[in-house]
Parts: sequence; C-alpha cells; structure tokens
Amino acid sequence: MKKTFLVVTILFFSGIFLNQALAQDFKGLDKSPMDLASYPDNYRISDKVIKIIYSRPQLKGRSLTNLVKFGKKWRTGANEATEITFYKDVNFGGTEVKSGTYTMYTIPGETTWTVVLSSQVNVWGVYFHKDENDVAKVSVPVKKSEKIMDLFSIVIDKDMTIHMGWGDVILSIPVK
Repeated sequence: MKKTFLVVTILFFSGIFLNQALAQDFKGLDKSPMDLASYPDNYRISDKVIKIIYSRPQLKGRSLTNLVKFGKKWRTGANEATEITFYKDVNFGGTEVKSGTYTMYTIPGETTWTVVLSSQVNVWGVYFHKDENDVAKVSVPVKKSEKIMDLFSIVIDKDMTIHMGWGDVILSIPVK
C-alpha cells in the first residue's frame, strides 16, 4: 500500500511539474496580422518572382487621412517595415532593381503617392529609414475605390502589377 501511495504521489507531482514545464504563453492574434503577397500566387509554384511580407492595419471606423499623413513617410502596413523580395532583376515602376530583399515605404499625397524601395532591411516601421539607402522612388497616381477597404491589402495580378489598397485609395505599380 505504501509503495502504491508513493508511486501515485510521484506520478501526481511529476505530472504537475511536467505541465508547468510544457505550458506556453502563446500570444493572441496580432491587431495588424502579418500577410504575404507573391507572384505567381499559386502555392504549387515554388519559382517565385516577387514576395511581399507586410502587416495589415485596419481602419476600424477611423479615417485613412488621420492614420496616414500626406507628405510623411509611411511604413506601408503596420509593425515592421514591409519587405519585398525580387528573385530576379526587375523593372519596378520604371526603375531597374536588382534581385534581393528591400523594405518598401510610401509617401502619401492627395493625387500621387511615392513608393520607395530601400536596401535597409530588418527595421521596425519607418523610424530608422535613411534616404541614402533608397534604390528606387516611383511616383504612382492615386485611384479611388467606390468600396472602402477596412484592411490594408496588397495583391499582385497576373501581369505582375502590385496593387495596394486601403480605405478608398488604390495604388498600382507595374513590375516587368
């Protein structure tokens, strides 16, 4: 009986300690979850040309002009700076860009936005951006959407044009 009690006690306490050792504090869903856009976007095709990793802020009833200021650099998403990888040399909106990974920023305006690619990677937001690391600056006309997009979104269409949309603003950057 003593042996049985001892075995049960040992198993009981080892179970408690094992559960404590294995317990993890997993974070809940981020307020601006990370997403990915790629070309081609078919997951069965591993030979990508473009991959964009970004976080998706939400309007949540707020005005886009209150969140993104005209004439001020914006991280083009949320959290870490948006990263774009080209797996081959491309023409990005009229500027030749070598293959590699870049951060992508935008400078909003009323009728045009400037899209900036920087060689500076692994940075948070736009706070550490240095102009001397810019490899491309492309002026893109603003298109207005009739449908308001609550979530910032990026897609790449079959012609390799990158479309970014948030609120009632859509930007399109051709890539060849």
